[in-house]
Amino acid sequence: MKKYVIVLLHLGYWMVYLMMVFVILEAFYRGKDPTINEVFSSPTVFSTVLPRLLMAILPALMGFYCFYFILFDKFLAKKKILNFFLAILFVIIISPILTESIICVIFNAIFNYTNTVTFINLPLVIVTLVSGIIGLVIKGFIAWFDDIKIKAELNKKNFETELALIKSQINPHFLFNTLNNIDVLIQKEPSKASEYLNKLSDIMRFMLYETKSKKITLEKELSYLEKYIELQKIRTTNSNYVQYEVIGDASHVLIEPMLFIPFIENAFKHAENKKKENAIKIVFVIEKSQVKFECENSYSIKEQVNIDQSGIGNELIQKRLALLYPNKHSVNIVNRDGIYKVIVVLSV
Repeated sequence: MKKYVIVLLHLGYWMVYLMMVFVILEAFYRGKDPTINEVFSSPTVFSTVLPRLLMAILPALMGFYCFYFILFDKFLAKKKILNFFLAILFVIIISPILTESIICVIFNAIFNYTNTVTFINLPLVIVTLVSGIIGLVIKGFIAWFDDIKIKAELNKKNFETELALIKSQINPHFLFNTLNNIDVLIQKEPSKASEYLNKLSDIMRFMLYETKSKKITLEKELSYLEKYIELQKIRTTNSNYVQYEVIGDASHVLIEPMLFIPFIENAFKHAENKKKENAIKIVFVIEKSQVKFECENSYSIKEQVNIDQSGIGNELIQKRLALLYPNKHSVNIVNRDGIYKVIVVLSV
């Protein structure tokens, strides 16, 4: 929600509140001597009416903004219910005491105001609590409105991401190169060509069927990635071109499909010459409630390749992660000295 709308909401509330306070004062002085008009025109207005006004306004301000800025964000939004109610109790006790203390200090010094501070002033407690609840309602409405706006934006980005993902799932260059390489192997090593053809078939099957599921086991995802890496390695005789490692048990972990392949595609696209040892390093570290993925590739600094522009752009990939794993993921990208490294951590 825009800031000026929030400011207008606050101003509107306080205008209504002050009108109510003056209506109550009018009703209190109606038929009395002096009347409210006479009181306000009297030189003693500060010593008679102002303390009552402050008793109506100060606890309302304290309650409203304590609930609005502190209790909602620190406790209610984080579902710390017990702490939330304890904080309410603290505010509704402290606010009246502070109000009476402020009034007594100011007006005792100036007007010899004779009131003393009471431990619990029930009317002030009620004013604090009611104003605080209204503050919560307004903050909740703003948070709800912002949440709807964010979800709408994320849904739009997700739609764009999914379209880009579908387009990238069958990379024509990858298919073309793989089929050409298999064609060459058919004459030289038919059994190996058959093995690679089966891997390609498994990849196509995964793309067509497994990606339709909301979640799959990480084990299936890794199986797909391993076959993809094997097919990429056909294009080089360097057996150490790719370093691939999986640490931990992937069978129990459920994830969204096709989360990691865009990063790996980018690594193969922009990796340096295929004769270099460990030009690409891919590591998965799987723990009970966390998956850590690292993908690193070297590239030629002279070429100044913009590796962010390949496949699905990193921005779209991160938007997809934000939608699927809100507050449960981190992405760290390091691009320095000819090394491009992506680190993704998921809480699962």
